[in-house]
Amino acid sequence: MTIKVLTFGCRLNTYESEVMKQQADEAGLDNAILVNTCAVTSEAVRQARQQIRKAKRDNPDARIIVTGCAAQTESERFASMEEVDLVLGNDEKLRAESYKAVPDFGVPLPEKIRVNDIMSVRETALHLIDGLEGRTRAFVQIQNGCDHRCTFCIIPFGRGNSRSVAMGPIVEQITKLVDNGYAEVVLTGVDITSYGADLPGQPKLGTLVKSILKHVPDLPRLRISSIDSIEADPDLMDCIANEERLMPHLHLSLQSGDNMILKRMKRRHNREHTIAFCKDVRALRPDMVFGADIIVGFPTETEEMFQRSLDIVEECDLTHLHVFPYSARPGTPAARMPQVRGPVIRERAARLREAGEAALQRHLQSQIGREVRLLVEGKGLARTEQFTLTEIAEGDSGDIVAARVVDASQRHLMAVGL
Repeated sequence: MTIKVLTFGCRLNTYESEVMKQQADEAGLDNAILVNTCAVTSEAVRQARQQIRKAKRDNPDARIIVTGCAAQTESERFASMEEVDLVLGNDEKLRAESYKAVPDFGVPLPEKIRVNDIMSVRETALHLIDGLEGRTRAFVQIQNGCDHRCTFCIIPFGRGNSRSVAMGPIVEQITKLVDNGYAEVVLTGVDITSYGADLPGQPKLGTLVKSILKHVPDLPRLRISSIDSIEADPDLMDCIANEERLMPHLHLSLQSGDNMILKRMKRRHNREHTIAFCKDVRALRPDMVFGADIIVGFPTETEEMFQRSLDIVEECDLTHLHVFPYSARPGTPAARMPQVRGPVIRERAARLREAGEAALQRHLQSQIGREVRLLVEGKGLARTEQFTLTEIAEGDSGDIVAARVVDASQRHLMAVGL
């Protein structure tokens, strides 16, 4: 074994794991497991700790280096694990020098921690990579951190304040990925609709999207990850309406369908804005589909408030739901609010997932008989432009193939090549 990476959480972590491996290779690190953690829920932290123990059992001679958001916010907790040799912060994990001097086994706890004050980080440098191992689409980081302080969220304390990557390096990275055969690129970050606020001229996300599509004409498919719809700028809306290479799938950072809960979360949108946004976008791009993150059981949530989250699934015709049972994160304002009982949260999460499955089934059935263009991911599976999973026998990994949808299962479409 040389270097193995275990990745938890978001698409940004997926991209950063590739950078970490690249930097660790450059540093000459050998026989090590890098664990890139997520802090969004207590369950994510628990899973990371569980996998660290398993990794050590399976690889007793390997050094284990833990990093990511949970390592940034709970460094001593991970450093106290006997399986862990080194804890790196989110800034340190992307530097080769961090991997050049891994401490010996059994060193005192403070020497195992190399985590700086993430709020002091002011810039985000783009690390050029050739691609992502084992993937047919590439992620490109355009932004990091978050300036907002939602009451449930620990991530700003793991990622720091918002900082953007200049447009030139982003275009350069995407050009390199296309030259290496990638047909789809996903723009990713922590809060990508805040892109550009810290750059000269304060370009918006839509400005960046237009620049990419103009300067990388050979890129077949551009996709953007989770957005805060309240920050959608006019240029982004213009791209949605007129740029066919911008994929018709938006994932909304929705969090709740109830206005009082949204206010207590310290979100900046309300349910009326979300419904209007989805209606406006569909008027511009009728084939657009929406996914959404929704938290269930936020403190003080009543049954009536939860019902509004259920209702908004149909009101916005959401297709791909990410349901998060509320998890109190120490140090956040929401952790000090009156909590909803665990069994109630689990029951509501099950009902919302059921509503999400019904919404997905409506979308799948609506696609039968349609002609689609699929990005083949391998093993007989592909994704439509709307990011719907599709079973198809034709095409090799990375190919874009024309197909017709002939049937649908509970979870995906079935298509044949044209």
